[in-house]
Amino acid sequence: MSVREQVKLQQTIGSEGHWLLRPFTSPLTLHPSRRILHNGRGFTFIEIMVVVAILAILAALVVPRIMGRTDDAKRTAAKVQIRNLEGALQLYKLDNGVFPSTEQGLKALVEKPSVGVIPKKWKIGGYIPKLPEDPWANPYKYLSPSPKGEYELISLGTDGEVGGEGINADIANWNLDKD
Repeated sequence: MSVREQVKLQQTIGSEGHWLLRPFTSPLTLHPSRRILHNGRGFTFIEIMVVVAILAILAALVVPRIMGRTDDAKRTAAKVQIRNLEGALQLYKLDNGVFPSTEQGLKALVEKPSVGVIPKKWKIGGYIPKLPEDPWANPYKYLSPSPKGEYELISLGTDGEVGGEGINADIANWNLDKD
């Protein structure tokens, strides 16, 4: 490779208007006033306060929208868990011809019942790995037979008590599509 090829050339216009060729130099090696790098100056107090104010405004707008959704998310999670338990109960009935009794409870989905009518075709390993708690850390209530149908699955909601309205309302398999 020739010397000419090794040196990058930059074309510039001279003071008389004709082209001059000079070797390419990095902007960092030019005059000190043309340096790209700044001195180590930090942010001013005002700049920091502007950023903090902007973040506070954003938080004031976003946080209330997120915080109000916690109860909705828990209610949705309870509905999903109830639907999953319904699926496991349907598989139990397909294998055994009946739903577990109230006495056997949802525990019959995890381990073979030892009380009431003992199922003859109970699936080894169970129908679910473990019994879930509702999103408020309470056990699901199970009743079979039920006045509302063959069985009733209930989460007592936020307050953990029977009944209630709004976010405290019970969530049951027969009213999942209500809200």
